[in-house]
Amino acid sequence: MHIIDRTYIDGKFIEPHGDEWAPLFNPATEEQIGSVRLADAQDADRAVAAAKRAFSTFSNTAKEERIDMLNRLHAAVLARTDDLACAMREEYGAPSNFIGFSAPRAGMVFLEMARTLKDYEFRRRMGSADVEMRPSGVAVAITPWNSNYSFICGKLSAAIAAGATMVIKPSEMSALQTQVITECLHAAGLPSGIFNIVTGYGNVVGAALTTHRDVSKITFTGSTATGRRIVQTAAATMKRVTMELGGKCPTVILDDADLEVVIPQVLAAGFRNSGQACIAGTRILAPESRLNEIEERLSHTVKEFRAGYPADDQVQVGPMVSQKQWDRVQSYIRLGQEEGARLLAGGEGRPEGLHRGWFVKPTIFTGVRNDMRIAREEIFGPVLSLIPYRDEEDAIAIANDTDYGLQAHVFSSDVERAKRVANQIEAGRVFINDAPHDPLAPFGGFKQSGIGREFGVFGLEAFLEPRAVLS
Repeated sequence: MHIIDRTYIDGKFIEPHGDEWAPLFNPATEEQIGSVRLADAQDADRAVAAAKRAFSTFSNTAKEERIDMLNRLHAAVLARTDDLACAMREEYGAPSNFIGFSAPRAGMVFLEMARTLKDYEFRRRMGSADVEMRPSGVAVAITPWNSNYSFICGKLSAAIAAGATMVIKPSEMSALQTQVITECLHAAGLPSGIFNIVTGYGNVVGAALTTHRDVSKITFTGSTATGRRIVQTAAATMKRVTMELGGKCPTVILDDADLEVVIPQVLAAGFRNSGQACIAGTRILAPESRLNEIEERLSHTVKEFRAGYPADDQVQVGPMVSQKQWDRVQSYIRLGQEEGARLLAGGEGRPEGLHRGWFVKPTIFTGVRNDMRIAREEIFGPVLSLIPYRDEEDAIAIANDTDYGLQAHVFSSDVERAKRVANQIEAGRVFINDAPHDPLAPFGGFKQSGIGREFGVFGLEAFLEPRAVLS
């Protein structure tokens, strides 16, 4: 059993003031694997105080010093890639393909931000003014359970590059992963107080941090509903916010696409991170002229996307994170049938041969209208909706007919045509023909998918404020 009874404040692992405990589970077995002692509002206040003390010095460090810190963080995290992978596998149940990307990526974000920082000019002349980009102050990062250490490292890397100090509140459901990544970050030997990590409930620690008068910036990744509440709270003291929220991402298959190549990529986008991802391509838009062919290929290829234990390298879909999340996904599978959609693959219950664990059958609905709830609401599980369209104009209209606008995919044999369609889709990122991730490209959403951007220069500037001196 893992007993996690320390929090991280002012450069030290200390006993929290909070005395409430939360259980930790292995979602592939449903067994309790440990407990975490949660921080409380007093711990949140101590963490902010530490970050505030550190800010006066850290905010005035030279660019070269911060680049050195980022490189040290990169090395410290990279050294424990295997430990991070093991923690994610045990506590979250992610499949090997996702872990294989996430664990190395956690360290790489520091190196990528160091490269961004190297070329960034903090001072510039604009008209008659000398303009300096200054760190915004003490920042709070609230991170979710579906990619724990990636979010922690991504947000922290930008804050350090900017010269801002940070208090991080991870999900209590990811405490084992948080423990390992905190040990990595501590090993880098940064000055005390630059970053502080307090695990606790959102309505306790999160509320204390987002209302704190000494916090000037909040960066949050999570649901749109929670993000909306944080923005309302932040408005009272005009805190700056970056919100990376929900998605209902369209995957547009144009009528000239090579389906033999495209269909596996479409399913990989839809079932990414076992469907527990805001960027999952959960709405598949298919031309009516090829609908039958696409249905047939989807129903055949989905058999390759097995749900099962994360230790099996052949498994593509892991368990849901909790019983609550499993119940939620099951309710949407029932809802889709009640709404009149037809199951092309999957359905309710666990996959065949799995009698324990919060596993969901990889599920595809066909006969879906874009006004159905399964096509409009974020399910956060391996459940996809196949929606037919008449022509290119209709495809774009359906893709944009959503409250969200985080990410999209366009597949076509004609790249220029795909770009023309991509340019009309209201989303923060659009991938053409399974293009690879680019760490320098901005990430964030339109509409109710969020405010602001992360990664690269845009992520760095999210923690900066311009100050003009006119003479």
